[in-house]
Amino acid sequence: MTNTIRKNIVCIFLFLGVCITAQEKKQLGSIPQILQSIIPNDRTDFWVLVHNHYGKNEELKISGVKKEYIPQSSGFNLFPEEDSFYYIAYSRAGKIDYITDLSGLKTFIGAIDNVEEAVIDATAEGYFIDEEFKNVAGNYYQDASNYYIDLGKLTSKECPYQKTHFTLTVNKSSGKVTNVKDNGTYIELYNKKCVNNPRLLKIEKKEMPADEPKKAKQPARRK
Repeated sequence: MTNTIRKNIVCIFLFLGVCITAQEKKQLGSIPQILQSIIPNDRTDFWVLVHNHYGKNEELKISGVKKEYIPQSSGFNLFPEEDSFYYIAYSRAGKIDYITDLSGLKTFIGAIDNVEEAVIDATAEGYFIDEEFKNVAGNYYQDASNYYIDLGKLTSKECPYQKTHFTLTVNKSSGKVTNVKDNGTYIELYNKKCVNNPRLLKIEKKEMPADEPKKAKQPARRK
């Protein structure tokens, strides 16, 4: 075997190895880690990410020289029905402002710089990282052109309560979602009040006939 052939074979295997590695799925970080990966679209003098949990504020990230700001009483969540919230205080041209909703957060992020920002952008459209089921709704892989992100979405708040997982293809250059693949429902829950709960249907009490024929009394026997 000539040296040229050997080199070509080695290059092919290296290329295949890189391709396989690039497509290995990685778990997304926790919600605080994702929010700390934000790169603001416009230049700021300072910004701070705050997590409010049961009324207690915790500063998760401070960028720039810290300035005085007013603690906020409301904010945004990246997971439905969370018992806490996040907000961002920032200074631009000496003026303090606040981000307390997903729309404002999306504007603050602007162009998509990383997979974490792509996830936050998708969250504004109703998707979320399911931290209990990250294997189906909290991971991603990427190639040179796109991120491929597995996220969850509430597809029914009525009975049965449903979560469906999707794979979003996000173009790295434009930050746009170019494809959404529906991977099906991974959670379906019924509660006791559901009129269509199959468990309740099985244990419904059977209605007794309104009028049952009475047995005729047998005449007493004479001794």
